[in-house]
Amino acid sequence: MEATAKLQFARGSARKARLVLDTIRYKRVTDAQNILRYSRRRAATAIGKLLDSAIANVQVKDPKIDLSQVYVTLATADSGPQMKRYMPRSHGRAFMIRKQTCHIALEIQTLE
Repeated sequence: MEATAKLQFARGSARKARLVLDTIRYKRVTDAQNILRYSRRRAATAIGKLLDSAIANVQVKDPKIDLSQVYVTLATADSGPQMKRYMPRSHGRAFMIRKQTCHIALEIQTLE
């Protein structure tokens, strides 16, 4: 049994999200939740909510599933579009500020 969850246009860079995703990939779901709960990285809160959504998706498919047998099999973060903002500078200039977004995908699966 497998389930997926996707988060699009998450604020933050894909590179920083990948650092968090690398810590939970191929781990049990319960262990991954504990890792994300105590992680100090900002992306961990959004990824924790995404993992909870994937768990809810797999429980809808099979309500009697044992969560100790469910693992994170796929965890990716791809870059999304950049939000462009401008900051006024001296002498009438304007500098562009690029705010990064990313698309995060999680897949959990039972290993039987």
